[in-house]
Amino acid sequence: MRRFMFRLAVLSALVLLAGCVSRPVAEDGATYVVVRHAEKASDDPRDPSLSELGRKRVERLVDRLHYDALVAVYATGYRRSRQTGEPIAQDHGLPLSSYDAAQPAAEFAALLRRQHPAGTVLIVAHSDTMAPIAQALCGCAIAPTSDSEYGRRIAVTVLPDGRTTVDDRREP
Repeated sequence: MRRFMFRLAVLSALVLLAGCVSRPVAEDGATYVVVRHAEKASDDPRDPSLSELGRKRVERLVDRLHYDALVAVYATGYRRSRQTGEPIAQDHGLPLSSYDAAQPAAEFAALLRRQHPAGTVLIVAHSDTMAPIAQALCGCAIAPTSDSEYGRRIAVTVLPDGRTTVDDRREP
């Protein structure tokens, strides 16, 4: 009987601990992850593709986002942006949605918040559009991205009550 009670106590503790490590569900709001396209090659001055270093960065990004419950992936029409977003969209069985890089950030953010009020959305941006998009999503100040910076990832979470949190990090 003691052995049974001990096993029951251990099992109960494990069940409680499992609940502590679960991720928030989509009803907890929406998370918009804004990244810059990966490193570009010098093959075309107007619309370059990704360099070898850029393709490796995309592989790492696919791995990092593999277990996130993405509901949409957006990229601009530029080759480097599409080549960054396509493998991630494919990994999640999603189409790659296109957006206009010249669209005002506030308009694009409003569209994202209307169309995706829950779940996780990836936006592949450019050095000059990353911060404005994140700023428009959170309604807060975000420092600009330098042209030489490729590993920045800004995650803006919008809770159902409208409050926002920002996770602005640099990844290798």
